Amino acid sequence: MQNSFRWFVKGDLDGFFGLVVDNLIQLLVILGLCHSLCGFPFEFIYKVILPGVAVSLVIGNILYSIQARKLAIKENRNDVTALPYGINTVSLFAFIFFVISPVYNSTKDYTLAWKIGLLASFTSGLIEFFGSFVAEKIRKITPRAALLSALAGIAITFISMDFLIRTYQNPLVAFIPFGVILLQYFGKVKFPFHLPGGLISVLLGISLAWMSGFWGKPMMDKTLLSDSVQYISFYFPILSIQDLYSVFNLVNIKEYLSVIIPMGIFNVIGSLQNIESAEAAGDKFHTRNSLLINGTGTLIGAIFGSPFPTTIYIGHPGWKGIGARYGYSILNGIFITLICIFGFMGLIKALVPIEAGMAIILWIGIIIGSQAFESSPKRHAPAIIVGLFPALAGWAVLLVQNSFLFANGKLSEILATEKITKPYSIALSELPSDLPFLPYPIGGLLSLSQGFLLVSMIWAAIIVFIIDRDFIRSAYWCVIAAILSSIGIIHSYILKGNSILNDYSFLSSTTFTQGYLLLSGLFFLIHFFENRNTK
Repeated sequence: MQNSFRWFVKGDLDGFFGLVVDNLIQLLVILGLCHSLCGFPFEFIYKVILPGVAVSLVIGNILYSIQARKLAIKENRNDVTALPYGINTVSLFAFIFFVISPVYNSTKDYTLAWKIGLLASFTSGLIEFFGSFVAEKIRKITPRAALLSALAGIAITFISMDFLIRTYQNPLVAFIPFGVILLQYFGKVKFPFHLPGGLISVLLGISLAWMSGFWGKPMMDKTLLSDSVQYISFYFPILSIQDLYSVFNLVNIKEYLSVIIPMGIFNVIGSLQNIESAEAAGDKFHTRNSLLINGTGTLIGAIFGSPFPTTIYIGHPGWKGIGARYGYSILNGIFITLICIFGFMGLIKALVPIEAGMAIILWIGIIIGSQAFESSPKRHAPAIIVGLFPALAGWAVLLVQNSFLFANGKLSEILATEKITKPYSIALSELPSDLPFLPYPIGGLLSLSQGFLLVSMIWAAIIVFIIDRDFIRSAYWCVIAAILSSIGIIHSYILKGNSILNDYSFLSSTTFTQGYLLLSGLFFLIHFFENRNTK
């Protein structure tokens, strides 16, 4: 029987609300950090950067929608869900903190910092584009548990815990929207007039946030609404090819390649993991084509002024679970484009609190975490658990680092108030790496967190093959880990004050390189003796 392939279904509205909240969070980060850390005037952000972001997002979202519909028609299924897509969160922070901001701090020229950011994003896009031709081979040699456990680690820590903590910060505002999501997607409850649970959740969240002053401190400030309209105008995307070309020959770009290249590689791997996640949920997309769309979106974004790479988002199983198909991706692309080219971000920031939409994102995190176990062989569950540890370390480092930054800021305020001119500071770099802090050594925590996406995948793969008694493949994965640690991709770091920088130098972490090689040798020996005993 031939199915009907409608561009939009009811579940697309729920998917749209969830995905657009995710994208809006990235836009709010761009507004805040580009202005405060990189010296970008708000007018420049609204006029140049956000329209460039819009171009990259609308192209990718539409192409992924078309891809999903083609798969649905090919397989005669009406339950295919498009890959979610947006600004790469990890690269966004990495490029701001380690590329754009350092250029601005050393030159005080925000336009130069922006141009270097364009080059960084363009280079990352090239890595994504050409990486698409070898990604399928990587996927074939990597166990599903290894790919999905890395995603589950991110889902549990950087997605779910963030929004769960926000939920408990404002329970009177956040509990009811979260309850609506749980009722619809876990309890299969149907709401009156067939209203989507996502829409009800968002509307309730907005209403409760604006009423919060009745029972406590108001969360919203209506005076910000009038201030936010000054940037509403039409901003047509501007070609930035000349700006991009002007920095191609700068010698100082070399010092940022240690950030740009790994971020491009991580983006390919992260997208690969999300494609695997989609296949585990029932939608088998062509790997190379999926990555080509992603790389193309990043490249076009840089050409139109966006210094931030795009990526296939984590969360496909969640969107599929709430009934989204391919229309939600189109809605997201069109909506983000409209608010970017018409300068509506300020108004949205003043009107809609994060608490209004975070229940849907929290649901997505729960689904991704559970999928790692449900879609992998039961015997591989221990490998998935081990794969969660590096992400937990990464999240713990974020908490520790922010605590030190806050304490150091407070100390500076006290010293300024007391008019004490002698410099004092509270810095991570002043801690001995073997100090029993928290109460374990801070050095071990930092080492485990560096390159945690790859570390998670490597250790999960090692344990999968141990469980399957394929010791030779465990040894190969140890060799891969040794190579990556020898060039600083994983485990290596430099502390400067309260900044944690990657150390991408050769043999920067010899102990880990030696440790992985020794472990590889152990697995080779076991493989050899096991083969002898079976003959």
